Amino acid sequence: MAKRKFLGITVLPEYIQSEGVAGVLDNLERIGANAVATSPYLMEEADQETGQREPPADADAGDVRLLDRPLFGKREVWVRTAPSFVPDRSLYRGLRYRPAEPTALTRSQGRILDDFIAAARKRNIKVYFQIQAAIPPGYRVQFGGPVDADRALLPNGAIPEKRLAKNGSLAGPQILGYEHALIRDIVQNYPDLTGIRYDWPEYPPYFLDSAFLDFSYHAEKAAERMGFNFKRMRRDAGALYDKIHGGLSDADLKPWAEDADGGRYRLLRLLSDYPGVGSWLRFKARLVEEMIAGFRRVMNQAGAERMELLPNAFPPPFTIFSGMDFTRVARFSTAISCKLYTMHWPMILRFYGDQILEANPGLSSRLLAKTLANLLDIADDGGLETVEDYAYPPPDTPHPVGAAAQARKIAQAQRDAGDTPVYVLAHGYGPLDDFRKRLETARDAGRHGYWVNRYAYLSDDKLEIIRQVGV
Repeated sequence: MAKRKFLGITVLPEYIQSEGVAGVLDNLERIGANAVATSPYLMEEADQETGQREPPADADAGDVRLLDRPLFGKREVWVRTAPSFVPDRSLYRGLRYRPAEPTALTRSQGRILDDFIAAARKRNIKVYFQIQAAIPPGYRVQFGGPVDADRALLPNGAIPEKRLAKNGSLAGPQILGYEHALIRDIVQNYPDLTGIRYDWPEYPPYFLDSAFLDFSYHAEKAAERMGFNFKRMRRDAGALYDKIHGGLSDADLKPWAEDADGGRYRLLRLLSDYPGVGSWLRFKARLVEEMIAGFRRVMNQAGAERMELLPNAFPPPFTIFSGMDFTRVARFSTAISCKLYTMHWPMILRFYGDQILEANPGLSSRLLAKTLANLLDIADDGGLETVEDYAYPPPDTPHPVGAAAQARKIAQAQRDAGDTPVYVLAHGYGPLDDFRKRLETARDAGRHGYWVNRYAYLSDDKLEIIRQVGV
């Protein structure tokens, strides 16, 4: 009998609180889901002064978003969080970062995740916890972040002015030490989990500056230990950064935008002109590999050898600058979840394009849009006309990306991962027809199955679409 393909839904704990354990699991069972990911925190309402917006605004580009499923009866709500468990303080002794303090919410509702795990297991639904790989305290993307001493830096030593991801340096001993302690704490408190899903175990390249990390003190020490020439990497990455910020002309863009080879020759010339850039990209891949290997080692040491390890990853070719090398990471992973967060791709192109245009007055927005669409491989038809045509899509607007481009990314990720399964991580945000098309692409592109992120954007109509599309 053929093994059933994977179908997982990300259901963050606020919806378990809002809809109840049975309510959520009934919905998952009805659509045929056999896996669910949640996180070890609880949520309650707050005011705008003390809380964070749900859904998150994604650096103000995503403030057009509203929740498809009402949370605590609302489609936009300000919230605060608390851990779902009482952390073991001894695990964090000597570390700069400490877990969030339990609150009255922890004491009154903390058992709900234990109940959820037990009930899901009875229904043969796998349960994973998603935690942040490099954002202490690690429970949720929007809550937390490193001190400046542990931030990733640009080649000139500056902290990027804009950021969406609050990741610290992946080479930071305090960041890694905290994450290892958190892993032990989770394994100790939730031994019946199927596995742990690590979010952003890379340098998420949402902004152009984020693609030029990491040249921090911690990275320098790691490079020396690994045998990389940090000075050359910093010099050449800095020279490329300077070229992009003030040294570009339309003549530079035309090969990328107009040549039949899609700029492949130009890419090889670029790497020969900036040899330290290639070393720097390999170095970032080594940092990510070491991080994931360390997570696996700590899980095993904590007695969780049977627990699965699933990194969440950007898709190729974003991975070149994020450091997520599927081939390296696959050796330590049960599977890899590859994100097709297609509402982010036009936002990223717009972020990159605006920064480059501002730094290079007179540069053609049309050529730059075509260049970036080709480099990021997000379109099947050449993409939109100008940089200014790209934006974070409102809830009722189809995502301006290509189905074939999405499939190419998953195919490349699976080739790199070899025998380690790659699960497509599709996103529920967007209008119904577009969601169905993207879900069908995820189903067809990923031969092992897919996740849908996240329950907050899955109306009852979208849940029915998942049931119809299937695996």
